[in-house]
Amino acid sequence: MPSPRKHVPPLPVRDGLNPTRLVLPHDDAAVARYATAAGYLLARFPDDADRLRDKLAAGEVVTGDGTPVTRDTPYEPRGFLYLYRDPPADEPAVPALADLEVLHRDENLLVVDKPHRVATMPRGRWVTQTVLTRLRRELDLPDLVPAHRLDRPTAGVLVLTVRPEVRGPYQLVFQERRVRKVYEAVAPLPDGSDGTGFPRTVRSRIVKRRGVVRAEEVPGEPNAESWIDLVDRDERRGLGLYRLEPHTGKTHQLRLHMAGLGLPIRHDPFWPVLRAGADDGADDRGEPLQLLARSLRFDDPLTGERRTFTSRRRLGDWPTGQ
Repeated sequence: MPSPRKHVPPLPVRDGLNPTRLVLPHDDAAVARYATAAGYLLARFPDDADRLRDKLAAGEVVTGDGTPVTRDTPYEPRGFLYLYRDPPADEPAVPALADLEVLHRDENLLVVDKPHRVATMPRGRWVTQTVLTRLRRELDLPDLVPAHRLDRPTAGVLVLTVRPEVRGPYQLVFQERRVRKVYEAVAPLPDGSDGTGFPRTVRSRIVKRRGVVRAEEVPGEPNAESWIDLVDRDERRGLGLYRLEPHTGKTHQLRLHMAGLGLPIRHDPFWPVLRAGADDGADDRGEPLQLLARSLRFDDPLTGERRTFTSRRRLGDWPTGQ
Protein backbone atom coordinates (compact mmCIF):
# COMPACT_ATOMS: atom_id res chain seq x y z
CA MET A 1 0.00 0.00 0.00
CA PRO A 2 1.48 3.40 -0.91
CA SER A 3 2.24 5.74 1.96
CA PRO A 4 -0.02 8.80 2.35
CA ARG A 5 1.23 12.00 0.80
CA LYS A 6 2.84 14.40 3.19
CA HIS A 7 0.81 17.55 3.73
CA VAL A 8 2.50 20.56 2.15
CA PRO A 9 2.32 23.74 4.28
CA PRO A 10 0.29 26.50 2.60
CA LEU A 11 2.75 29.11 3.87
CA PRO A 12 6.37 29.32 2.66
CA VAL A 13 9.51 29.57 4.79
CA ARG A 14 9.84 33.16 6.00
CA ASP A 15 13.02 34.70 7.41
CA GLY A 16 14.48 31.21 7.52
CA LEU A 17 11.65 29.80 9.64
CA ASN A 18 8.94 27.29 8.81
CA PRO A 19 5.35 28.18 9.69
CA THR A 20 4.00 26.56 12.83
CA ARG A 21 1.32 23.93 12.29
CA LEU A 22 -1.43 23.31 14.84
CA VAL A 23 -3.84 20.38 14.68
CA LEU A 24 -7.30 21.09 16.08
CA PRO A 25 -8.21 18.45 18.70
CA HIS A 26 -11.03 16.07 17.89
CA ASP A 27 -12.01 14.93 21.40
CA ASP A 28 -15.60 15.49 22.49
CA ALA A 29 -14.69 18.14 25.09
CA ALA A 30 -12.81 20.30 22.57
CA VAL A 31 -15.50 19.93 19.91
CA ALA A 32 -18.16 20.96 22.42
CA ARG A 33 -16.15 23.89 23.77
CA TYR A 34 -14.98 25.63 20.60
CA ALA A 35 -17.29 26.92 17.88
CA THR A 36 -14.52 28.68 15.92
CA ALA A 37 -10.88 28.09 15.07
CA ALA A 38 -10.00 31.55 16.39
CA GLY A 39 -11.65 30.75 19.72
CA TYR A 40 -9.46 27.67 20.10
CA LEU A 41 -6.30 29.54 19.13
CA LEU A 42 -6.85 32.35 21.64
CA ALA A 43 -7.69 29.89 24.42
CA ARG A 44 -4.66 27.74 23.63
CA PHE A 45 -2.22 30.66 23.88
CA PRO A 46 -3.76 33.19 26.31
CA ASP A 47 -0.44 34.95 26.96
CA ASP A 48 -0.15 35.71 23.23
CA ALA A 49 -3.82 36.62 22.72
CA ASP A 50 -3.24 40.25 21.70
CA ARG A 51 -0.56 39.34 19.16
CA LEU A 52 -2.69 36.52 17.79
CA ARG A 53 -5.63 38.90 17.30
CA ASP A 54 -3.30 41.08 15.24
CA LYS A 55 -2.26 38.11 13.13
CA LEU A 56 -5.88 37.06 12.62
CA ALA A 57 -6.86 40.58 11.57
CA ALA A 58 -3.95 40.69 9.11
CA GLY A 59 -4.89 37.32 7.58
CA GLU A 60 -1.67 35.72 8.80
CA VAL A 61 -3.35 32.62 10.24
CA VAL A 62 -4.56 30.17 7.57
CA THR A 63 -6.18 26.76 7.33
CA GLY A 64 -4.60 23.72 5.72
CA ASP A 65 -5.69 24.86 2.26
CA GLY A 66 -4.37 28.39 2.76
CA THR A 67 -7.68 30.10 3.51
CA PRO A 68 -7.23 32.98 6.00
CA VAL A 69 -8.86 32.31 9.36
CA THR A 70 -11.43 34.89 10.48
CA ARG A 71 -13.27 35.19 13.76
CA ASP A 72 -16.13 33.23 12.17
CA THR A 73 -14.12 30.33 10.66
CA PRO A 74 -15.75 27.15 12.04
CA TYR A 75 -13.83 24.82 14.30
CA GLU A 76 -12.89 21.74 12.27
CA PRO A 77 -11.76 18.70 14.33
CA ARG A 78 -8.40 17.40 13.05
CA GLY A 79 -8.11 20.49 10.87
CA PHE A 80 -4.81 22.35 10.44
CA LEU A 81 -3.94 25.93 11.31
CA TYR A 82 -0.73 27.55 10.08
CA LEU A 83 0.90 30.75 11.28
CA TYR A 84 4.29 32.30 11.83
CA ARG A 85 5.22 32.39 15.50
CA ASP A 86 7.25 35.41 16.63
CA PRO A 87 10.82 34.53 17.67
CA PRO A 88 11.40 34.94 21.42
CA ALA A 89 12.45 38.46 22.35
CA ASP A 90 14.94 37.11 24.88
CA GLU A 91 16.68 34.61 22.57
CA PRO A 92 20.33 34.44 23.64
CA ALA A 93 22.96 35.63 21.19
CA VAL A 94 25.23 32.88 19.83
CA PRO A 95 28.59 34.44 18.91
CA ALA A 96 29.92 31.04 17.77
CA LEU A 97 27.61 31.21 14.73
CA ALA A 98 30.13 33.57 13.17
CA ASP A 99 32.54 30.62 12.99
CA LEU A 100 30.16 28.44 10.95
CA GLU A 101 32.12 27.26 7.88
CA VAL A 102 30.84 25.82 4.61
CA LEU A 103 32.87 22.74 3.64
CA HIS A 104 31.00 21.80 0.47
CA ARG A 105 28.08 23.03 -1.64
CA ASP A 106 26.44 21.64 -4.77
CA GLU A 107 22.93 21.49 -6.20
CA ASN A 108 21.90 18.80 -3.71
CA LEU A 109 24.03 19.13 -0.58
CA LEU A 110 25.37 21.76 1.74
CA VAL A 111 27.96 20.53 4.23
CA VAL A 112 29.10 22.74 7.09
CA ASP A 113 31.57 22.61 9.95
CA LYS A 114 29.39 23.40 12.96
CA PRO A 115 30.92 25.11 15.99
CA HIS A 116 30.27 23.95 19.54
CA ARG A 117 27.15 25.34 21.26
CA VAL A 118 25.23 26.09 18.08
CA ALA A 119 21.85 24.42 17.63
CA THR A 120 21.24 22.72 14.31
CA MET A 121 17.52 23.55 14.14
CA PRO A 122 15.11 25.86 16.00
CA ARG A 123 14.28 24.36 19.37
CA GLY A 124 13.75 25.63 22.88
CA ARG A 125 15.65 28.86 23.58
CA TRP A 126 17.17 29.04 20.09
CA VAL A 127 15.08 29.93 17.04
CA THR A 128 16.88 32.43 14.83
CA GLN A 129 20.34 31.72 16.27
CA THR A 130 20.62 28.28 14.67
CA VAL A 131 22.50 26.74 11.76
CA LEU A 132 19.37 26.11 9.73
CA THR A 133 17.81 29.55 10.12
CA ARG A 134 21.08 31.37 9.53
CA LEU A 135 21.95 29.45 6.36
CA ARG A 136 18.45 29.69 4.91
CA ARG A 137 18.63 33.45 5.25
CA GLU A 138 22.21 34.12 4.23
CA LEU A 139 22.34 31.69 1.29
CA ASP A 140 18.73 32.16 0.19
CA LEU A 141 18.00 28.44 0.53
CA PRO A 142 14.46 28.25 1.96
CA ASP A 143 14.20 24.47 1.39
CA LEU A 144 17.39 23.65 3.29
CA VAL A 145 16.90 20.75 5.76
CA PRO A 146 19.40 18.71 7.85
CA ALA A 147 19.94 15.15 6.65
CA HIS A 148 20.84 13.99 10.17
CA ARG A 149 21.18 15.22 13.76
CA LEU A 150 24.11 16.86 15.50
CA ASP A 151 23.57 17.93 19.10
CA ARG A 152 24.05 21.57 20.05
CA PRO A 153 27.10 20.93 22.32
CA THR A 154 28.87 18.88 19.63
CA ALA A 155 30.96 20.45 16.86
CA GLY A 156 31.83 19.12 13.44
CA VAL A 157 30.47 17.92 10.12
CA LEU A 158 26.78 18.49 9.44
CA VAL A 159 25.10 17.55 6.14
CA LEU A 160 22.01 19.38 4.87
CA THR A 161 19.93 18.84 1.75
CA VAL A 162 19.25 21.79 -0.55
CA ARG A 163 16.20 20.64 -2.52
CA PRO A 164 13.03 18.81 -1.42
CA GLU A 165 13.39 16.40 -4.34
CA VAL A 166 16.59 14.87 -2.92
CA ARG A 167 15.78 15.06 0.77
CA GLY A 168 14.40 11.51 1.08
CA PRO A 169 17.30 9.59 -0.49
CA TYR A 170 19.95 11.37 1.60
CA GLN A 171 18.01 11.09 4.84
CA LEU A 172 17.53 7.38 4.13
CA VAL A 173 21.30 6.91 3.89
CA PHE A 174 21.57 8.09 7.49
CA GLN A 175 18.47 6.25 8.72
CA GLU A 176 19.75 2.96 7.27
CA ARG A 177 23.20 3.47 8.82
CA ARG A 178 25.03 3.54 5.50
CA VAL A 179 27.25 6.37 6.76
CA ARG A 180 30.59 5.90 8.44
CA LYS A 181 30.82 8.51 11.19
CA VAL A 182 34.08 9.21 12.99
CA TYR A 183 34.19 11.36 16.12
CA GLU A 184 37.01 12.54 18.34
CA ALA A 185 36.76 13.16 22.06
CA VAL A 186 39.00 14.18 24.93
CA ALA A 187 38.38 12.25 28.14
CA PRO A 188 40.32 10.90 31.15
CA LEU A 189 42.79 8.10 30.70
CA PRO A 190 41.69 4.73 32.10
CA ASP A 191 42.79 4.29 35.71
CA GLY A 192 45.83 2.08 36.12
CA SER A 193 45.80 1.06 32.47
CA ASP A 194 48.26 1.30 29.63
CA GLY A 195 45.41 1.46 27.16
CA THR A 196 45.54 -2.22 26.17
CA GLY A 197 41.78 -2.44 26.69
CA PHE A 198 41.29 -0.51 23.48
CA PRO A 199 39.92 -0.59 20.88
CA ARG A 200 36.68 -1.95 22.24
CA THR A 201 33.03 -2.14 21.29
CA VAL A 202 30.38 -0.97 23.73
CA ARG A 203 26.80 -2.17 23.46
CA SER A 204 23.85 -1.21 25.65
CA ARG A 205 20.17 -0.34 25.61
CA ILE A 206 19.55 3.42 25.51
CA VAL A 207 16.19 5.14 25.96
CA LYS A 208 15.26 8.82 25.87
CA ARG A 209 12.10 9.56 27.85
CA ARG A 210 9.91 12.50 26.99
CA GLY A 211 10.45 15.37 29.40
CA VAL A 212 13.76 13.94 30.71
CA VAL A 213 16.80 15.89 29.56
CA ARG A 214 19.28 12.99 29.54
CA ALA A 215 19.03 9.69 27.75
CA GLU A 216 19.77 6.69 29.95
CA GLU A 217 21.01 3.12 29.77
CA VAL A 218 18.49 0.51 30.92
CA PRO A 219 18.49 -3.28 31.16
CA GLY A 220 17.42 -5.13 28.06
CA GLU A 221 18.48 -6.06 24.56
CA PRO A 222 21.15 -3.65 23.25
CA ASN A 223 19.98 -1.10 20.69
CA ALA A 224 23.14 1.05 20.67
CA GLU A 225 26.68 0.16 19.62
CA SER A 226 29.87 2.25 19.59
CA TRP A 227 33.43 1.40 18.62
CA ILE A 228 35.96 3.26 20.80
CA ASP A 229 39.74 3.51 20.58
CA LEU A 230 42.36 5.38 22.57
CA VAL A 231 44.61 6.97 19.94
CA ASP A 232 46.83 9.32 21.95
CA ARG A 233 47.77 9.94 25.58
CA ASP A 234 48.76 12.91 27.71
CA GLU A 235 50.12 11.32 30.88
CA ARG A 236 50.92 14.65 32.49
CA ARG A 237 47.29 15.81 32.37
CA GLY A 238 45.79 12.33 32.65
CA LEU A 239 43.86 12.80 29.40
CA GLY A 240 43.43 10.75 26.28
CA LEU A 241 42.32 11.44 22.73
CA TYR A 242 39.68 8.92 21.69
CA ARG A 243 38.34 7.91 18.30
CA LEU A 244 34.67 6.95 18.37
CA GLU A 245 32.53 5.37 15.66
CA PRO A 246 28.83 5.03 16.45
CA HIS A 247 27.25 2.09 14.62
CA THR A 248 23.81 3.25 15.74
CA GLY A 249 22.39 6.71 16.31
CA LYS A 250 20.71 6.87 19.70
CA THR A 251 20.41 10.21 21.52
CA HIS A 252 23.53 10.98 23.62
CA GLN A 253 24.97 7.58 22.63
CA LEU A 254 28.68 8.41 22.58
CA ARG A 255 28.49 10.54 25.70
CA LEU A 256 26.63 7.78 27.56
CA HIS A 257 28.97 5.02 26.45
CA MET A 258 32.06 6.99 27.46
CA ALA A 259 30.52 7.84 30.83
CA GLY A 260 29.58 4.18 31.28
CA LEU A 261 33.25 3.25 30.90
CA GLY A 262 34.08 5.70 33.68
CA LEU A 263 35.59 8.05 31.09
CA PRO A 264 33.12 10.95 30.73
CA ILE A 265 33.94 13.28 27.87
CA ARG A 266 35.66 16.38 29.12
CA HIS A 267 33.34 19.29 30.05
CA ASP A 268 30.21 17.20 29.50
CA PRO A 269 27.40 19.06 31.35
CA PHE A 270 25.29 15.86 31.52
CA TRP A 271 27.75 13.22 32.79
CA PRO A 272 28.82 12.11 35.27
CA VAL A 273 26.60 14.70 37.01
CA LEU A 274 23.89 16.86 35.44
CA ARG A 275 25.18 20.40 35.79
CA ALA A 276 22.82 23.21 36.83
CA GLY A 277 21.50 25.00 33.75
CA ALA A 278 22.66 22.26 31.39
CA ASP A 279 19.12 21.41 30.31
CA ASP A 280 18.54 24.80 28.67
CA GLY A 281 22.08 25.89 27.80
CA ALA A 282 22.40 28.35 30.67
CA ASP A 283 25.79 26.81 31.51
CA ASP A 284 27.47 28.05 28.33
CA ARG A 285 30.00 30.14 30.23
CA GLY A 286 32.12 27.05 30.89
CA GLU A 287 34.35 25.16 28.47
CA PRO A 288 32.66 23.45 25.51
CA LEU A 289 32.08 19.71 25.35
CA GLN A 290 35.19 18.05 23.93
CA LEU A 291 33.38 16.04 21.26
CA LEU A 292 33.87 16.60 17.54
CA ALA A 293 32.21 14.96 14.52
CA ARG A 294 35.48 14.62 12.64
CA SER A 295 34.30 13.02 9.40
CA LEU A 296 31.42 11.46 7.45
CA ARG A 297 31.72 9.01 4.58
CA PHE A 298 28.98 7.49 2.42
CA ASP A 299 28.12 6.48 -1.12
CA ASP A 300 25.96 9.14 -2.74
CA PRO A 301 22.48 7.64 -3.26
CA LEU A 302 21.98 9.62 -6.49
CA THR A 303 25.36 9.33 -8.20
CA GLY A 304 27.08 6.41 -6.47
CA GLU A 305 30.08 8.67 -5.81
CA ARG A 306 32.02 8.11 -2.58
CA ARG A 307 31.52 11.22 -0.45
CA THR A 308 33.91 12.12 2.36
CA PHE A 309 33.65 15.30 4.43
CA THR A 310 36.13 16.20 7.15
CA SER A 311 36.02 18.86 9.85
CA ARG A 312 38.83 21.40 10.01
CA ARG A 313 38.24 22.09 13.71
CA ARG A 314 40.37 21.06 16.64
CA LEU A 315 39.32 20.20 20.15
CA GLY A 316 40.48 22.95 22.48
CA ASP A 317 41.78 20.53 25.11
CA TRP A 318 43.85 18.69 22.50
CA PRO A 319 45.25 21.53 20.36
CA THR A 320 47.53 19.42 18.21
CA GLY A 321 44.65 17.22 17.06
CA GLN A 322 45.04 13.63 16.03
